[in-house]
Amino acid sequence: MSESRLMQSMLLDFYGELLTEKQRECYDLHYNEDLSLSEIAEQSGISRQGVWDNIRRAEASLRQIEEKTGLIRRFTQNQEARERLREKLAALRERSEGENRVLADEAIELLDSFA
Repeated sequence: MSESRLMQSMLLDFYGELLTEKQRECYDLHYNEDLSLSEIAEQSGISRQGVWDNIRRAEASLRQIEEKTGLIRRFTQNQEARERLREKLAALRERSEGENRVLADEAIELLDSFA
C-alpha cells in the first residue's frame, strides 16, 4: 500500500484507540479533515508546534504498531485475495449452466457476505 492519505486513515482506524486523545484528535483533523496545523492549533487551543509534535508522535506510534502487528498489511492482502477469488467465481459462473451456475452464484453471495 502506498504512503497515502488512505494509509494514514487506515492506521487511525485500526490503531487510533491506542493514541492519546490529543494525538488522535490532531492526527484525525490533519489527515482526515485536511486541516492545516494553524487551523488545528486554533481549534484545539495549543500551539502549531504542539500540533506538529502530536501528529508526529501519533504517526510514529501508529507505524510502529503496524510494523509489529501487520494487521493492515494482512487486511489488504485478504481484500485483494477476496477480489481475485470473486473474479474467478464470476468467470466460472459465466461458463457454467444449471446447478453449477447456481452453486457459483451461491459462492459469490457467500463471499460478498463477508465484506
